[in-house]
Amino acid sequence: MQPTLINGGKHKDERGELQFNNDFDATKVKRIYTIENVDTSFVRAWQGHSIETRWFSALKGRFQIKLIQIDNWEQPNPNSKVLSFEVTDEGLDILYVPPGYISSIQSLEEGAKLLAMADYQLGEVNDEYRFDRNYFTS
Repeated sequence: MQPTLINGGKHKDERGELQFNNDFDATKVKRIYTIENVDTSFVRAWQGHSIETRWFSALKGRFQIKLIQIDNWEQPNPNSKVLSFEVTDEGLDILYVPPGYISSIQSLEEGAKLLAMADYQLGEVNDEYRFDRNYFTS
């Protein structure tokens, strides 16, 4: 499977605004947490999972999320293709990240907050991989 942006939407009327995502199936989500980077210059890179799935949605502000599909978890290709997505708080879009990808997360606005969802409980599996932020050249 490929990473996919699951588009949400919003409805506004005299009562206020409602944001929704009617196409997101949350039945596999077991854990949620939020990410707030220290500032917009900080890049939280590169970490990911070989068997876990992640979903990301901007609760406040905008984020650039880059993804790389890992070909070899022990020694990945440093020239791997980078996919880039922007998620915003404008309509509850959710970025689906299947197993086998690592991510780089950067806030594009001060005070931005990202919701992360996972399909495994913390400590349920040992599936976290981290690579130096400068390892990949793409």
